[in-house]
Amino acid sequence: MDGIERVLAWTFGTGGGSMHIDVPQMALRAAVVYLATILIVRMGKKRFMSQASAFDVVLGVMLGSLASRAIAGTAPFLPTLAASAVLVGVHWLGTAAAVRWHGFGTAIKGGPRLLVRDGRIDHGALGAAHMSEHDLWEDLRGEGIADLGEVAEARLERNGKVSVIRAGAAPRIVEVAVAAGVQTVRIELR
Repeated sequence: MDGIERVLAWTFGTGGGSMHIDVPQMALRAAVVYLATILIVRMGKKRFMSQASAFDVVLGVMLGSLASRAIAGTAPFLPTLAASAVLVGVHWLGTAAAVRWHGFGTAIKGGPRLLVRDGRIDHGALGAAHMSEHDLWEDLRGEGIADLGEVAEARLERNGKVSVIRAGAAPRIVEVAVAAGVQTVRIELR
């Protein structure tokens, strides 16, 4: 066991303070922590950090903080990597519970908020979401919306994105006169 500790101390600079880690040891720590963090994150769910909810962002911040401590040597190397794995495991359990129990999922991830219905802005919902009308319009323009009449629904989703369901386009009516004295035909185009 003493031999393993000496190899780890020589390779990774373990056993001393962060001031005693040299450049090759820090570089090796960075590479190992990077690979270990990828493996640890792969244990989590597929959507982690893609369209993250606040629940996912907290994990990302904490995992980044732990990983940086392992690289810099301000915390013990192997226990810090183990803590990272446990953190992702707890997150995985939380997301598994959220899938099975809707109330728990809403409690930890939040819920969507209806901001626009049938072309009308719900200013109360907008205020509760701490969004200005300018913020809403920025998101609507990003979806190619130029007029509120084009919006059936717009919701602020749990991940902070505004999703839009477009209103059905009004049919275009074309009147065709077949011949003089004959009834005009109206055609509805959708």
